[in-house]
Amino acid sequence: MSLWVREVRLPFLTASVTPVLLGAAVAWQETGLFDLSLFLLTLAGAVLAHAGANMANDYYDHLSGNDARNRYRSPFNGGTGLIQEGALTPGQVHAASLLCLALAAGIGLYLYTASGPVVLLLMFLGGFLGYFYTAGPVRLAHLGLGELAVGTSFGPLIVLGAYLVQTGTLSGSAAAASVPVGLLIAAVLYINQFPDYEADMAVGKAHWVVRLGTARAVSVLTTLLVGTYVSVVASVAAGLVPWPALAALATAPLAFRANTLARRHHGSPVELRPGNALVIQTHLLTGLLLTAGFVAAGLLAA
Repeated sequence: MSLWVREVRLPFLTASVTPVLLGAAVAWQETGLFDLSLFLLTLAGAVLAHAGANMANDYYDHLSGNDARNRYRSPFNGGTGLIQEGALTPGQVHAASLLCLALAAGIGLYLYTASGPVVLLLMFLGGFLGYFYTAGPVRLAHLGLGELAVGTSFGPLIVLGAYLVQTGTLSGSAAAASVPVGLLIAAVLYINQFPDYEADMAVGKAHWVVRLGTARAVSVLTTLLVGTYVSVVASVAAGLVPWPALAALATAPLAFRANTLARRHHGSPVELRPGNALVIQTHLLTGLLLTAGFVAAGLLAA
């Protein structure tokens, strides 16, 4: 069991938990609706899809030789290494990936009966973007579309999906709230690609860190991090997000420190690791503070 906990990259599954929490909180704050069973099903579907995508990424990075080339594997990058160590076979990993995605699809079909066909569209888009992140023939990461795919999947698609399941409708507030978590999960992916630079370049995985080089690529990380906080302030100013959500700005010092470390150590994978960890923490805490902001706004209005 411990092998599979490592293979699905359990600590990183917070990236799918956080937007489900946020979407449900927005739904409750706006409409007063919250169905625990539907919430738990949504959460299970998102986590299963995420686990399936993680294992698909491991499988296809093994086929390309990417992970075997990586000299700087860490908890943040380079895959789990379980295939390379011989602890799991490629076939086992791929089969487990497909099983998780199939279970997530089954949950999506059930939620369709409760919430309508838009749920199926969001589910299909999320599954497609997750599986074909490294899978051929699409290989979104090789085309420089990986950050967009991940940011969309773990931002708008999950937040709007969680909102839709609870309410049966979509919402401008939910869409606005999804932007900072989408930008931050894109930033998590992005900074984790710096240590993969050599291995990714060798196999033609031409994401933007490879295209720009590590020194110039830091400016994109800065844009993602700054854009996160600008989007929060802009959404509150536009009246789309309630003012208690400004609590999310409290994580800005973490983001600033991470960006500073990236500028200083962009070419040194080992020394960059505290920066990798800080961006992950920033994503989780910002998402939780946004969620708490919507809950607080709902309680204040009660």
